[in-house]
Amino acid sequence: FRRYGIPTIIGYIATGIFISQLFGLKNNHDLSFVAEFGIVFLMFTIGLEFSIKHLMSMKKYVFIYGPIQVFATGFVCSLLSVYIFDIDMKGAIIIGFALSLSSTAIVLKTLNDNGHIAKRYGRKVLGILLFQDIAVIPLLLMIDIFNAKDGSVGSLIFTSMVSAVILIVILYFIGKYILSRVLHLVVSANSKEIFITTILFTVIGSSFLAHYFGFSYSLGAFIAGMLIAETQYKHQIETDLIPFRDLLLGLFFITVGMQINFSVIASNLFVVVSILIAVLIIKALIIYLFLMISARKKVALKAALSLAQVGEFALAIFTLLSVKGMADDKTLQILTAVVIISMVLTPFVLKNVSKIADKMEEQDELNKAIDPIN
Repeated sequence: FRRYGIPTIIGYIATGIFISQLFGLKNNHDLSFVAEFGIVFLMFTIGLEFSIKHLMSMKKYVFIYGPIQVFATGFVCSLLSVYIFDIDMKGAIIIGFALSLSSTAIVLKTLNDNGHIAKRYGRKVLGILLFQDIAVIPLLLMIDIFNAKDGSVGSLIFTSMVSAVILIVILYFIGKYILSRVLHLVVSANSKEIFITTILFTVIGSSFLAHYFGFSYSLGAFIAGMLIAETQYKHQIETDLIPFRDLLLGLFFITVGMQINFSVIASNLFVVVSILIAVLIIKALIIYLFLMISARKKVALKAALSLAQVGEFALAIFTLLSVKGMADDKTLQILTAVVIISMVLTPFVLKNVSKIADKMEEQDELNKAIDPIN
């Protein structure tokens, strides 16, 4: 795939399709669990590039643009879910907000590979993706709340808030007072194996700690990465972790390909294509409109096109909805097909996002020149 200029992500997904169709092997829990650490390592390496000070400089992107995108898209997609699938409002809300999430794995990997993550639109994209990662937590909590018995909702919310505070305090304490000293001792031992093992333990340990408190693995890894970014070893750590990150990310995309159900797509082709087009347009339009207020149209358009797809976390949320009985299997299979197809299209869009934005800007300038009123 790479030889013919096709993004390698598509090659991984095609491998998953090949495995599932030729050998009849479908995705399983153990494989998905290992593959999820591709996203964990990706978020850790992203965290290495963004110290706490750097994150605070991006607070507008994370805490203003992020909530606007998630709530606006979630609200519209929830209404769309009620209309199309004729399900109750609780299930529609979860589905709508799951569709508002974009693919952290594909977008950040591509932006990293082409060096666009440091550009203006890349920073906006990263900020919104970080909030989406945080938004997964209340979304999972909402599933529990909608299935909880009366009287337990308040305790669930309180427990989650307390857990968040405890997690941040623990990771901050470890990063500030323990990790730098441990890394100094490890480096003085002059053993590459010990150094790599220590970093792997740090990444996986922080991920499991976050998961223990009810949050996503990737959020814990991102916080750990930001804390290590304050140390002098960040560049050495990043260099050593890249092979692990890329291999595990490849495995993750293979599992995505293994989930594609062609019989569902074929029997519901019109519905799948209609929902896919609607979701892509809705997400891109909402992001473009609110970013255009504070940024150039070109920057807003690049960010909108980069985040138009639906992400991998939506697949996990649909699985939970199935377990909880909040939506029927046919609906969830159609939505899963929509998510995966949108992810497959994304690398091609990201590869040409600058060309698309330049073309549309040229057209806009041409229209202004023709119409003197503007």
